[in-house]
This record gives sequence, C-alpha cells and structure tokens, in this order.
Amino acid sequence: MRVVFVTHNYPRYSGDVAGSFLATLAQGLRRRDVDVRVVAPSDEGKGGEGEVDGVPVRRVRYAAAAMETLAYRGSMRAALRRPGGWQALAGLWRALRRGAEEELRAGAELVHAHWWVPGGLAAPKRAPLVLTVHGTDVSLLRRSRIARALARPVFRRARIVTAVSRELAVAVQNALALHVPADHVQPMPVDAESFRWTAGGGGAVVIARLTAQKRVHLAIDAIATLAAFDHRLPLTVVGDGPERERLEARAAEHGISELVRFTGAVPRHRIPDFLSRADLMFLPSAGEGFGLAAAEALMAGVPVIACWDGGGVLDIVSEHGAGRLVIPAGEALADAALDVLQNADAALLARSEGERWRLRLSPAVVAERYEAWYQEALDAAAHA
Repeated sequence: MRVVFVTHNYPRYSGDVAGSFLATLAQGLRRRDVDVRVVAPSDEGKGGEGEVDGVPVRRVRYAAAAMETLAYRGSMRAALRRPGGWQALAGLWRALRRGAEEELRAGAELVHAHWWVPGGLAAPKRAPLVLTVHGTDVSLLRRSRIARALARPVFRRARIVTAVSRELAVAVQNALALHVPADHVQPMPVDAESFRWTAGGGGAVVIARLTAQKRVHLAIDAIATLAAFDHRLPLTVVGDGPERERLEARAAEHGISELVRFTGAVPRHRIPDFLSRADLMFLPSAGEGFGLAAAEALMAGVPVIACWDGGGVLDIVSEHGAGRLVIPAGEALADAALDVLQNADAALLARSEGERWRLRLSPAVVAERYEAWYQEALDAAAHA
C-alpha cells in the first residue's frame, strides 16, 4: 500500500519540531510496510525531493522564496487574516495538489490529508481520501462561513474523517453537520521510548511555541504570584516565537527574571530531558487541538495544570488527580501549582496516567489503526 501525506507542516530536517508527530506516524506506518510519501511546502525557497529520517518528502515551491513563509511557523491563521492571505493560501494549495498528482502518477493509491486546509483542499479528487483535523483548521470552521463553504465538499469527499480529540470531533459536527464517530478520534502518536520518569526538583515547565494562543504570560503571572508569597518556584520556558520578547519583559516587570529561564527552540529529542526534571507543567493555552505537550508530560510522570477553555487538552487533563483544570488566570494557576506540589499522590497519579497514554499513543498502535482506515477507504472506493 502506498500512501501520500499532503500537509503544510512536516519536519524540514531530522529533529525539527514542526509537524514532528506526523513524522512519528509516517515512521510507524513504514514499519508496517505502508509506503508513505509526503508532499509539503517549500520553506523560503528550499524545495525539491529528499528524505527526512528515511521518509521521502517532496517540497513544492509556491511563491518567491521570500514569500514562502506560510508554513512551519504556526502563523498560517494570522496570515489568513491579512489582505491577500487567502490568495497566498490558494497558491500553496495549488502547489500541493500538483505535488500530490505527481505522487499518484508515481504509484500512490490513497491521499491522507492532514488539516482540511490547505491539505484537504489540495487532495486530488480522483484518489481515495482520508482526512485528519488537528485544531487550527477546525477553528476556521467555527468562525468563518467562507471556510465552512470551502470545507463541505472536502469533508463529503473523504472516505474517512478522523480528529485528534473529542473537542474537534464535536466542533466538526456542529459546523458541518457531519458526524465523526467516537472510534475515529485518535491523537497522533508519540515515541515514548526516550521519556524517563521525572526525578523532580526542576520546578515548573512550559513547552510551547510562544504565540498569543499559548498564553504563556499566565504561567509567568503564576510564578510572580507564588514569589509574592515567598514560594520561589523556577519556571523553564521551552520554545520560541513572536511573543518571546513580550514574555521576557513581563517577567522583568514582575521582578522574577531570575526565576524564569527561556531556552529558545530546542531539537525534538531534547524535550524528554526537560520533562525528566520537572515538578509540574503549565499548559495555559486556549483551544488546543489536542495538547500533545500535556500527554508527553504525563508520559514522564509530570502533573499538568491546564485551563478549562483549553480545547482538546480536556481529553488529557482531569480536574483532580494527575493534574488540575482552572480558569485562565495567573492566580488560579498559582493556587493549583501549590496544590499539586503539596499533594504526595499527584506524581504517582501522573505516572499512572502516563502509562495509559504511552500505550494509547504508541506509534505501533496508532499506525495499525490508520492502516485499517486506509484499507477501509480503498475498499469503499473500489466498490463505489
């Protein structure tokens, strides 16, 4: 079976964080003898054919090099709000479609589009389609009639639609009147072999791209609140992005710069190192598609503090036990942090939950499910 992933977000090199979960899925499928190929956008002129960790990747050019910045940076949603944003996206999806057509002519049997826009829009109509929604694409459906009109034919054409969280499955149903069955909710896989159970002692950690949606400022506010009451909890912020300068300034304004460490972007393989020393994770973001960082924290036995409006993260973090769910306010996060740190059972419960997530997100388990869906889609197309 030969499958082509069509996506705007796939690692550009070994260890790249962008779309790393798709690489984990691709590798899991290839271990099951599913021949996975990837069509993804060029990045600032860096196009052509190559491989990333043994997976063939075709990078398609869609604009002048200086304009090829829609993908890989977590900025596509913002780009669509700018004048000409949808036009730029149209150029991207046309390029992705050409690349997918080339893969089909070379022998691919099925398209697996990740995100309905631009990947689903780009999927050639002549191929069986499996469509997975990840989060940012569903947020477009919630607020844009134009997006819903564009999406309906894509979702109707898909033989299989999957979502990475229950929150997204319900949102698709509400926006498009299309039922996504509970057994088609499947988060992306995580290779947990390198995750060690935390020894603690390192304080709190945030692992996120530093964008407004991640609300990392709430974690900084929580550290400041704790410090005001003589609880000096260090915070390590792993990641980079457009909010970093403002976040550093916020820590300075609170007078806690010595407690807040910014590491910048780190290679994917280093994430377990930060988790192996963490006492808790703050994940204050809004509207997560799934909240992979939370699942990874639990896989290291690290309790997670998230917010009630966190979207898909509610599939992972419970109100009590291995984590806490709170209102999106620094004081609430601080109170939950004290509760977790003073609860001797929190780490044990996090480890128990982590064992469950290690099994559910095992690349072998997830790849087996997707291979079955691919075969179902191919069988349905053959009998259409």
